[in-house]
Amino acid sequence: MISTVAVLSDIHGVLPALDRVLAEPAVAAADLIVVTGDHTWGPQPAEVLDRLVALGERAVLVRGNADRELLRMSRGEDIGLGDDPLSVWGAAQLREDHQRLLDAMPEQVTIEVGGFGPVRFCHATPRDDQEVVLVDSRLERWAEVFAGLPEEVATVVCGHTHMPFLRLVDGRLVVNPGSVGLPYGRRGSHWAILSAGIVSMGRTLIDPGVLAREVVGASALPGVADWVRQNLVDPAGDVEAIATFGPRDGR
Repeated sequence: MISTVAVLSDIHGVLPALDRVLAEPAVAAADLIVVTGDHTWGPQPAEVLDRLVALGERAVLVRGNADRELLRMSRGEDIGLGDDPLSVWGAAQLREDHQRLLDAMPEQVTIEVGGFGPVRFCHATPRDDQEVVLVDSRLERWAEVFAGLPEEVATVVCGHTHMPFLRLVDGRLVVNPGSVGLPYGRRGSHWAILSAGIVSMGRTLIDPGVLAREVVGASALPGVADWVRQNLVDPAGDVEAIATFGPRDGR
């Protein structure tokens, strides 16, 4: 059984943000780091995967929908994203070892964590890597996405929507640590710690100008400065994000 787990999600190829989160004392001291998907689709996808691999057995990596999509594109599949420059460029950055890594990466894992029992870690929901649930999703919606989940799994950790939240759903605890690389709602890289039955939500503040300069200086993505300005310097607010995601939540 693992005593302390640090949860990171949605790095989206932003290596400087990942490095700062990994340096956080609470993250560095955790027994295990679980990263719940979407490591790629960003300005430094290969570099982020290499950094995560370097963590060795101390990290468990879950595959997200963006990782799955870029993997398929890297092998020449047309999945309808050919008009997205970032997806086309990102797929071309994946080496054969990255392809093998993403191929072998699970879409979800269950880990015994002290004070929590079996915890299910997934990217979006336990049944689908891209469906949307939000902090204010109705209970009927949660019942749908948790259908088939074993009763003994009383904690579910997910990501995908880039907004941190913690809530109860009919007695089951749901944790979304938020996003390391592309946060919505407020600035900073978000993460969480699970230990002794307590969830601690963490945030690493990074000066947007510094982060922008570091990413622009290290990425070969065409038009990276524009991408950084739109996604890192001025991130979407939670009201805007919830309004955008809402229709995909069935409301």
